Amino acid sequence: MSQRKTYLLVDGENIDATLGMNVLGRRPNPDERPRWDRITAFAAQVWDQEVVPLFFLNATSGQMPMPFVQALLAMGYRPIPLAGSATEKVVDIGIQRTLDALVDREGDVLLASHDGDFLPQMEALLGDDRRVGLLAFREFVNARFAELTARGLHTFDLEGDTGAFTAPLPRVRIIPLDEFDPLRYL
Repeated sequence: MSQRKTYLLVDGENIDATLGMNVLGRRPNPDERPRWDRITAFAAQVWDQEVVPLFFLNATSGQMPMPFVQALLAMGYRPIPLAGSATEKVVDIGIQRTLDALVDREGDVLLASHDGDFLPQMEALLGDDRRVGLLAFREFVNARFAELTARGLHTFDLEGDTGAFTAPLPRVRIIPLDEFDPLRYL
C-alpha cells in the first residue's frame, strides 16, 4: 500500500434513507443494511491505500445509537456525531466542512452519498492528481454528479462494486452488459 490515504466520508442518513425509501420501500432490517467493514475494505482496495473512514451521524436529539457507534468503532470508523438546531442539516454541514478542509490536504476522497448538496465541494476536489469518487446506488445519485464524471469523478455502485450486502437487493437499474449475470435472475 502507498503512503497516500483515502478519506472515506459516509453520509449514513442518506444511504439508509435511499435504501429504505427508494430500494426497499420500507425501513431496512439490520440484515439488509450495508456491511460497513466491507465498504472500508473496498475503499482500501479501489486505490490500494490506507483508508480514514469517517461516519457522520445526526445527534441533534442528544442521543446516540451506542450499539451502532460501538460497532463502527470496532470496524475502525471514526463516528462523528453532530448536533445543531432542528432546522440545520448537521450531517450535510459536517460533510461539506470536511470536504472543504480536504482541498488543502493530500489524499483521495470517496464520498458515500446520493446528495447533490455536496456537488460544489466535490467539484473543488477534482483536478491535479487527486482521485475523487462517489459511492452510491447509481440510479439514485443526483444527476449533476454525471457532469463531474467527465472531469474525473469515479462512481462506484454501493451494491455491485463493494459487495457490501449479504443478499441481492430488489433494484431495477440499468445493468452494463459486461456486469450482467443471468444466474442472479434465475
